[in-house]
Parts: sequence; structure tokens; C-alpha cells
Amino acid sequence: MNNLVDITLPADQLEGTEAAFSVWLVNQGDQVKEGQPIAELETDKVAMEVCALVSGVIHSLQAKQGDKVEPEQCLGKIDTTPSTRSKTAQKGEDNIFINSSNKSTEENSDNANQSLNSNSNSDYGSNRRHLVSPAVRRLLNQHNIKIDKIQASGKNGRVSRDDVLKFLKSNKVIKENVTLNSKQEKDFSAIQAKAYSDPLQSLPNNLPGKLQGQMIPHSNMRKSIASHMINSLLETSPHVTSVFEMDMGNIIQHRKQNKKKYAEQGVKLTFTAYFLAAMAKAVKIVPQVNARYHQEALEIFNDVNIGVGTSLGDAGLVVPVVQQVQSMTLIQIAKSLNQQTEKSRTGKLKSNDMKNGTITISNHGVSGSLFATPIIINQPQVAILGIGKLEKRVVVEEVNGADAIVIRPKCYVSLSIDHRALDAHQTNMFLSEFVSVIENWKF
Repeated sequence: MNNLVDITLPADQLEGTEAAFSVWLVNQGDQVKEGQPIAELETDKVAMEVCALVSGVIHSLQAKQGDKVEPEQCLGKIDTTPSTRSKTAQKGEDNIFINSSNKSTEENSDNANQSLNSNSNSDYGSNRRHLVSPAVRRLLNQHNIKIDKIQASGKNGRVSRDDVLKFLKSNKVIKENVTLNSKQEKDFSAIQAKAYSDPLQSLPNNLPGKLQGQMIPHSNMRKSIASHMINSLLETSPHVTSVFEMDMGNIIQHRKQNKKKYAEQGVKLTFTAYFLAAMAKAVKIVPQVNARYHQEALEIFNDVNIGVGTSLGDAGLVVPVVQQVQSMTLIQIAKSLNQQTEKSRTGKLKSNDMKNGTITISNHGVSGSLFATPIIINQPQVAILGIGKLEKRVVVEEVNGADAIVIRPKCYVSLSIDHRALDAHQTNMFLSEFVSVIENWKF
């Protein structure tokens, strides 16, 4: 008698967000172990894995790419009957190989259709090259790359995000969609030659021809970002931004003296860790910044949970949260920040990692931006801090009672606020304290 267990997503993993089924990481008939990732979903915030709740053999796969997934919904089934595992596994492998050429089994055909490299059916079975994560799929689509051109380094031949990025960096990508075809090139050359011989000759009306391009569907994350930004800026919060200049000399010296010691403990010390520590101290002076606006009251939070805007390149933006920064030392902040950043960039971020943020920081200067305004508030918060590019600037300072021209490491720091909750007084007081903590960092 078969003992079938449903493959489901626990309700608490979605935390109210919508999820779409992305890809199966296994095939029918595969043996799996409890806790093994067997599928991937894509929410409006992160890509997340579905793990096997029990050990056994994949009996059936019901969910298909793009299906909306509800909590506790049955996505497939695992057979936990010990006596059938080896037999079922072998049968599943046979069905897969038969189906790759004869597509007589609807279920296996659906699995095959998930492969971007649909012409390479010989890769099915033990090879997982056709199974790709949402991040990999986005990169392939955005750069118009065929998966069979990429050397895979993942388990069982899976192509990882790093594999795609490495391929892009190798300068092997040819922009086929924007090059003129041979006929167009010949026509254009003939027209150029005629123009040189007779400059007054007008060009034909049908040039340069129909504009060519391709449609790249928006991911759930991109749709969510668009909706969130419009809601925050145009429908919810009247934004006002204040900008200060900040000297980074003290924390540059402190970091030089301590980054090796931190590294020996497995912690990378970044400037962002200092910024988070300074934010927590500034919140003590201006607690209204660490709040949520309600129609009848301003809810001021005790914990300083700082969201850190983290870019995923073309894929979008996520905001992992470092919890209870007000209770942490600098090395504890740096360690927690390292963990959240690593999760973000390796696709391991969970919904819980982005919950309960009370204020956000955008370190946009890492990509060269001097300042950005307004940086859109991460609802339902009331403020977001922006840090611009660090650069050496010539400034006038008083040295021994006389003005002197000196070179100092400076950057712009801004605070965008919800003017319903805060005014210029609190905004500038917060920035004054933040800048003071950074500029007078204690060794």
C-alpha cells in the first residue's frame, strides 16, 4: 500500500506574500532526503526553496511553472514506502528518457517544458542542467543567452548565477539583436556612397526601417518594486529630503586599524556597519525617525531594526533587516550585516529576513552616486537614510587659528522623511547627530 505525502509550502513561509511556482529541482522517480530542496518558488520579494518534508521517492509532480501557489497547497507527492523506492526510482528514470523523445506522458512533458534549452533533451535524468533558478533565468532572458553555451559548475550539471555572470564577463556575449543583417548593411553602404557623391540627394523614406526589440516580462519582484515605489511616493508619503556633508576620516582610520582583527574572527568590517551603529545612536536623540505613521498617532518603536537596501543587479532590489541594532556592538552589527548581505546575493534570503524593519539605509554611493533625492521611503516606515560616494575634496578648515586649504575624505548624507510624521527640525537634528557620531568616532 502506497504511503503518499503531499509536497507543500508551510503557511508561515509566505508571510502574506504571493508566490508563483518557478522550477522543479527533481524529476518523477528521484529519491530525495528529508530537508532536501526539491523546488523553487518566486515571491514578490525573494526566490525561495521548497524542501522535502520526508525521505522517499518523488511519486508525482503537479505544479507547473507560473502556477500561483497558496499555503499548504499540494505541489506533488512523495512515496515513503521503502519497498517501492528502488523500483519507483528506476521507473521514473525510464519514463523520463522515454518521454524526452516521445512526450507521451503529460506530467513528464510538463517537466521537460521547464527547460530553457528545450532542444537538448539528452540532458534529462541524472543531469540537472535544464533546472535553473529564477535568478539564472532572468539573466539568461535579459542577455539573450542560450543555456547550452554556459559551462556549469553546480551539482549534477546545474547552471548557477555565478556561471552566467562569469560567462558575461568573458566578453563572449554577442549582441545579435542590435546588429544590422547583411542585406541592411549592403543597403546602408550603397546609400552612404551615394550621399557622398551627391550630398543633396535625400535619403529614402523607408530608412532606417522598423525599430527592432524584444519584450522581457516583468518578474514578480520587479512588479512589486514598481507598485511599492508608486504607492510610497505618489499615494502615501509627502517626501522631503535634507542633505548634509560628512567627513569620513575617523572611521577610515578606525577601519584600517581593526579590519584585520575582525577578519580573524570571520567578520568583514564595512563602512555600512559604522553607518548602522551611528543610526541607532541618532535614533536615541530623535526617536520619531524610528516610527510608523497612523492617522490618529505616531507609533514609535523601541527596537532599531534597520533595513539595508541591497541591489541584485538587473534582477531588482531587496531590503534585508538587521534586527535590534541599538543593542549591538560594532562587531556584532558587522557580523549580522555580513550574513544578511550574503543571503541576499546568493538567493537564500527568506521572508522573515525582511520583516519588522523600522528605518532603512540606502548606501547608493557604492555605485558612484554623489547623492540621490528623494530616496523613496520603504513603507510603512517614515524615513530612509542615503549615503553618497566617498571622495577626497578640497575644503577650508581652521588650523592653528588660521584658515587653511586641506584635503579631506567626504561624502553627502541625506535623510528623506514622511512630512506627515516629521518636520525639518527633527530631520536636521537626526542628521546632525548621525554626522557627529561618524566624524567623532571613538577609538
